[in-house]
Amino acid sequence: MRHILVYGDSLSWGLIPTTRKRLAFEERWPGVLEIGLNSAEHHVRVVEDCLNGRRTVWDDPFKPGRNGAQGLAQRIESLTPLSLVVVMLGMNDFQSMHQNNAWMSSQGLAVIINTIRQAPVEPGMQIPPVLIVVPPSPGTPRGAIAPKFIGCEQKSQGLADAYKEVAATNACHFFDAGSVVTCSEYDGVHLDADQHLILGWELVDVVSSLLK
Repeated sequence: MRHILVYGDSLSWGLIPTTRKRLAFEERWPGVLEIGLNSAEHHVRVVEDCLNGRRTVWDDPFKPGRNGAQGLAQRIESLTPLSLVVVMLGMNDFQSMHQNNAWMSSQGLAVIINTIRQAPVEPGMQIPPVLIVVPPSPGTPRGAIAPKFIGCEQKSQGLADAYKEVAATNACHFFDAGSVVTCSEYDGVHLDADQHLILGWELVDVVSSLLK
């Protein structure tokens, strides 16, 4: 059995918009991905490391541990051997307490990629390939999270192109989630259950080709 790590934030954790509840494993996209890959006889386990509020490289002044680069090398080391690491981060880089733009977030992504590749894995074990999944563009933030994400629509403009360039420069695989799904109209940031299902099945095809 091969192992795939999904490294992400609340969009992959499965936060249900306007709530603090979580979709079941088989409903959130990493679970859909595992089910789909196994139905295609790839024999994989998808390991989720998805933390609400995680950024690429920035700290949250109100919650500890949201800097995605911190502890990542040890996470890779502990799970080795890995057949693939799927990284879906970026949305929280544009929270209102940060004055980031798409280019700055992409540089944070580059740090994440380098951290994965420099992880101290055991001799003879390969550094896993990386698939970058850029989140869809946010809508107008609504509800309780609105103050946290105000202005994210403007600050994140051009994120897909910036991430695609970093992925190409660093020889990573790339998928634009915004080409198949949209953020929820209820909060403007997270994914509704039907969008998790769509994204998971789209990634089944993408990951299947990589595993072959």
